[in-house]
Amino acid sequence: MSDMQQSSVETSSLPPEKHHVGPHFSTQESKAEVKNGAMRLVFAGVSIILQILWIIFFVGYLMFRFPWLGTVISVISLIAVLMIYGRHENANMKLSWMLLIMAFPLLGLTFYLLSGLTGSTPAMKRRFRQIDARLAPFLPSDAEEQQALSAAYPSVAGQSRYLSARAGFPAYQDTKISFFADTPEALESLKADLRSATSFIFMEYYAIENDVIFSQIREILRERAAAGIEVRLFYDDIGSIFFINTDFASEMEKDGIKCRIFNPMLPLTNMFMNHRDHRKITVIDGRIAYTGGYNLANEYFHLTEPYGHWKDTGVRMEGSAARSMTFMFLEIWNAIRGTDVEETDLARFFPAVPAYPVQDGFVQPYGDSPLSFESIGENVYLNVLHNAEQYCYFSTPYLIVTDQMVSSMTLAAARGVDVRIITPAIPDKKYTFAITRSHYRLLVKGGVRIYEYTPGFIHAKQCVSDDMVAVCGTINLDYRSLYHHFEDGVLMIGCSAVADIRKDFESLFPQCQEVTEQYREPDNLFKRLGETLLHFSAPLF
Repeated sequence: MSDMQQSSVETSSLPPEKHHVGPHFSTQESKAEVKNGAMRLVFAGVSIILQILWIIFFVGYLMFRFPWLGTVISVISLIAVLMIYGRHENANMKLSWMLLIMAFPLLGLTFYLLSGLTGSTPAMKRRFRQIDARLAPFLPSDAEEQQALSAAYPSVAGQSRYLSARAGFPAYQDTKISFFADTPEALESLKADLRSATSFIFMEYYAIENDVIFSQIREILRERAAAGIEVRLFYDDIGSIFFINTDFASEMEKDGIKCRIFNPMLPLTNMFMNHRDHRKITVIDGRIAYTGGYNLANEYFHLTEPYGHWKDTGVRMEGSAARSMTFMFLEIWNAIRGTDVEETDLARFFPAVPAYPVQDGFVQPYGDSPLSFESIGENVYLNVLHNAEQYCYFSTPYLIVTDQMVSSMTLAAARGVDVRIITPAIPDKKYTFAITRSHYRLLVKGGVRIYEYTPGFIHAKQCVSDDMVAVCGTINLDYRSLYHHFEDGVLMIGCSAVADIRKDFESLFPQCQEVTEQYREPDNLFKRLGETLLHFSAPLF
């Protein structure tokens, strides 16, 4: 399933019928929004498929009329395979595309041009470079923080240096970070902070559902906008397509809320369509920031439970680290539409923030973009694994990992590290669940322990290691998050939140069924073939 069909593996199935009514939204309106979104997606999907078929049949017709074109296509396919081989990207992705193009040259080339060229739009990359150049001076130098980190935590300081040097996101030592093990607690904290906003509010989410949860937030945003606070709302079109109608953005504007849509779904073939904004960010006054796995939709807060209990987590930052989250929001807000007038006063969104009175370790928010050659999200996880000495725990809704990730996990286990992964026991998509389980056997053989969350669907994207390092954010352990989406995360070193995340894992394991032993059994030929086919297809979608 490609992004052109339904974007990432987050929201490909229709939400269930609502059984509750919010203060401003009726069940009938929610049904209408789902219907309208489904129709939009079907129309766009059918249009794109027809365009692809037209390209294939037209070129096929030309090849029939002019047989020499077959040789040209073969030569182009060979050149494409060689170029893919030489690209600086994951080996699994390269191999899958190379095999597809060699087996079906015309079909493979067409699909690769539409969905395989990660970060392949020069105009979009140019816009991002331009806005990044204007925003970069507002991020502080972290030379002192890096020196202090090296002295206090020498074994893991390199992880922070990597993010600072290669991604440009500094570490902060004057920020208080709080961890939310459940979303209702995070929601109440978020609403309280929104009500206290005095300057601006930025909200960027993959999915927004125009129903009960968002109606509570919308009332606060409307009130703050009426009080003269600048409020901006940004959402991904595909992520929200089943939850809101096409009038949503204009409704927000009427409320005084500036609203933009990331990469609207169009009935046209579009190489950039494969990239989605999977981030979940709120910034308040440049001093408070939130992120985590949850979107602004009912099922994330237990109002509906289509897949059993929905487990999600997040963090709140108070202090200078909010600057990095402001950077990420303004970057994508200003770069996504080339027709917008440039903002001339960006400095007002980066106010001087008083240091939090109690130092609580090192906090380092970071973003990941498919437009760069650096796989920041994956490399952060790999660095955590490489430095682990005692244990390393992960939770992820989807486990569709590269050979490099498998190697790092099994190598850590071979060193004696207790490596554990929690995935859902109740899937939201059967195909994705099958791919997830197809990775178990190889990991288990390498000494990794696998747990499935039996109460329902675990959507939390987090890891913790050695009571020293933790990561929480939006980045799944799958190809879409690691290579195709705009994502964000927070690296924590020596923070009290690290201990809270460790406690969250310890509370989760008794709720899970450990399936490790089930996958120690020898696999037969048919199982190996099936798993191989699933692994082959995973990087293509």
